[in-house]
Parts: sequence; structure tokens; C-alpha cells
Amino acid sequence: MPSLKDLRNRIASVKATQKITKAMQMVAAAKLRRAQTAAEAARPYAERMETVLANLASGVSGSSAPRLIAGTGSDKVHLLLVLTAERGLCGAFNSSIARLARDKANALKAEGKTVKIICVGKKGYDILRRQFANEIIEFIDLREFKQVGFVNAEAIAQNVLSRFGNGEFDVATLFFSKFKSVIAQIPTAQRIIPAEIPEGTKQTDAVYDYEPDEGEILEALLPRNLTVQVLRGLLENAASEQGARMSAMDSATRNAGEMIKKQTTLYNRSRQAMITKELIEIISGAEAL
Repeated sequence: MPSLKDLRNRIASVKATQKITKAMQMVAAAKLRRAQTAAEAARPYAERMETVLANLASGVSGSSAPRLIAGTGSDKVHLLLVLTAERGLCGAFNSSIARLARDKANALKAEGKTVKIICVGKKGYDILRRQFANEIIEFIDLREFKQVGFVNAEAIAQNVLSRFGNGEFDVATLFFSKFKSVIAQIPTAQRIIPAEIPEGTKQTDAVYDYEPDEGEILEALLPRNLTVQVLRGLLENAASEQGARMSAMDSATRNAGEMIKKQTTLYNRSRQAMITKELIEIISGAEAL
């Protein structure tokens, strides 16, 4: 059985940890409000962009369709763009995204496809490199940025477009976590090249005469759409990360409180046992005299 000093040190250590987790929970809660507002504000823009693309894409077909919609005509090489956080202590947030990407990569390799991975975020890179060290072609570190924004999304999108223009891959899929609530984040996989036009997207019944034509508009709009989708993924990830961290730190704080109660009970029992033992020794000695 540990000594009273050891128990006191253990209780003091857990109390210090509890203060840290409580502070991290409060910081995550403060950051969550701003991140959630940014993510929710980006959703309508991304959805309207998809609607515009659906309307424009309905007017082009065959050889007139841009490569970002028509694709290369092959699906042998797949690029997985995995967005995760730069820091941990946020529960299963990073591992759930990496698990979804890993399952997708394993399924593609089982079909004989070639897989290439770009990791945006240190935690995703640390998880995936254990199994896919040869498939990871680039790691993008965002730790130097206090807050990710359009500039980061544009740089990532231009990187992907450059690789697509050089013929390095045929299909690109974006992996991120969609924010739903503090306790619920949904790992999501979205195909970004060729651009995925969601089924059932509402299209207008009006007839438009485009100048320039639909193909030229799409050539300019599709790279912008790629940037928007990457930005949406980054903002959704930022909100999901803070929500997951807030939930994880709340659980850690409560667990620390329960541990403190158990250790305090053990300390009191041990202390009482030592006092009882000393009293017995004193009484025994008095009776012996």
C-alpha cells in the first residue's frame, strides 16, 4: 500500500491535471464559437457553387466538357487529400478521418488502383505514414498559421490542380470532418476531381444564353470551386476539432474529479488505519505497565 505522502502527491498531481483540462475546455469553448460561425457561413456558399456548376454542366457534354468535370477518362490513379488537425487532445477527431482515408486507400489498392496521399495536418500524417509511407507524396504543415483561411485553401487547391495538369492522378478525393455538434462530428469523403455534381441538385427552369459559353465559364469557375471546397473542409475541420477537444477535455475533467474522490477516500482510510494502529500501540503499552 502506498504511503500517505505518496497518496498526497498523487492527489495533488491529479488536481493539477484537472486544472489544465478545465482550462483547455474553456479555451476550446471560446474558439468553437468563432470556428462554428465560420463553418456555417461557408456552407451556403459551397452549396450554391454546386448548384451553379450543376446548371452549367447540364449544357456541356462530351469533348466540350472541361477535364475537371469529364476527368481523364481513367481512374487508375487516385489522390487522397486528407485534412486533419495539427494538434491532438481532441478525442477521436483525427483518428476517425485517418481511418476513413485508410479504408478508402485499402479498398482502392485491393482493386488494383494506385493510391497517392497528401496529408494536410501533422496528426493525419503521423497516423497514415505507419501504413502508407510509400503512398504519401506530400505533407503540408499549417502549424505556423494561427487561423486557416482562403489563402491556405487556395495554395492547397493550386497544388492539386498543378499535379492534375501534370497527369499525376485521375481522381481526387477530399477527406475532412463535418461539424454537426459538440459531441458529433461526421468524417466525410468528397470527390473533388472530377467535380462531383450531387444528385438531386435543384436546377433552375429558366433558359439562359451564356456569353461566353458554358465551357469557358466552367474553365474559370471549376478551379474556384475546388478552392471553395477545400476551404469548406478546412473550416469544418476547425469547428470539429474544437468541438471534439471541448468534449474530450470535459470528459477528462470529470474523470479527474472521480479519481480525486477515490484517492481522497483511500488517503483518509489509510490515515485512519495508521491512527488506529498508533492508538492500539499506546493503549497496549499502557496496559503492559
